[in-house]
Amino acid sequence: MLLFGWLASEYFTQRFSLIIVLSGCIIYWYGWPIMALLAGPVAYLILMIPIPSILYDSVAFPLKLFVTKVSVAIMKALGILVVREGNIMAFPNITLEVVDACSGLRSLMSLLAVGLAYTMLFVPSMRHKYCIAFLIFPIAIMANLVRVIGTGILSQYFGAAAAEGFFHEFAGLVIFMTSLLLLVTAHRLLARYF
Repeated sequence: MLLFGWLASEYFTQRFSLIIVLSGCIIYWYGWPIMALLAGPVAYLILMIPIPSILYDSVAFPLKLFVTKVSVAIMKALGILVVREGNIMAFPNITLEVVDACSGLRSLMSLLAVGLAYTMLFVPSMRHKYCIAFLIFPIAIMANLVRVIGTGILSQYFGAAAAEGFFHEFAGLVIFMTSLLLLVTAHRLLARYF
């Protein structure tokens, strides 16, 4: 797999070969019973591999358009003057572009990695694990919507500085931590009421 991936210059295949080799080493040295115990952690390592570019682009573009469309609709409902043209939001005094990084796919993958680790370590019920894993997707999309809407509103009043630099990065960190808090809260609610 590594050799074929290297010959084809296909990085995903090269990177995935490490997981195959690791699984083979566990089975060879310790047998199938130990591999069955380690299947979760080994499968978790798939999240360390970046998504192939062709898949990333095919998902990021529609997600970016969706985020732009919904964000503009919510801002219009809040009484903010904004016009959407594709993935561009035009305010009276500034124009913002929702780029691939703002599609939310990277934050979704990060939240998926941390959320699945949380469920593997702290959620005993299998039914609750599935529920929390399912909730990762809507939480990540909603958090990204809040970030884009917040950036749009602040950019209208404070200019381009709110859409780039330290503030933009800090807002991403705050939104990500809020997403994690929502996942933990969902777990607590499931444990208490179900």
